[in-house]
Amino acid sequence: MERTIIDPKFSVAGQPSPHEIADLGREGVALLINNRPDGEEPGQPGSAAERAAAETAGVGYLDLPVTGPTITRAAVEDFRAAVAAAPGPVVAHCRSGTRSLTLWALGEVLAGRLRRDDISEFGARHGFDLSGAVRWLDANGQ
Repeated sequence: MERTIIDPKFSVAGQPSPHEIADLGREGVALLINNRPDGEEPGQPGSAAERAAAETAGVGYLDLPVTGPTITRAAVEDFRAAVAAAPGPVVAHCRSGTRSLTLWALGEVLAGRLRRDDISEFGARHGFDLSGAVRWLDANGQ
């Protein structure tokens, strides 16, 4: 699993294996957020296996599956609230980390902590294309 640290509390990652989820528990990660729909790709562990691995590792787990076109304001708000409420580090994952970082960036814009005009540069600085976040903001009147 490739992981990108965004700030001291939040990082994004590609798909973790159950073994890598156990490692997250040993590192003190408080919450794992899964942004992948089950069955998105062959060989993907799926939410039930991830939840079981997280519980065994002592890591909180939130299954919040989205695709680029299905991101809703409610999903953004749920994601933001989960990160804010977590008592320690949060790792959010999807296939590559882009959807997870998109949810985070949208939440930060809606909360007034990130400027809309800074999204693309912010994403590029961390190695991600967040043009989908900009399109979402345009489509949702933000």
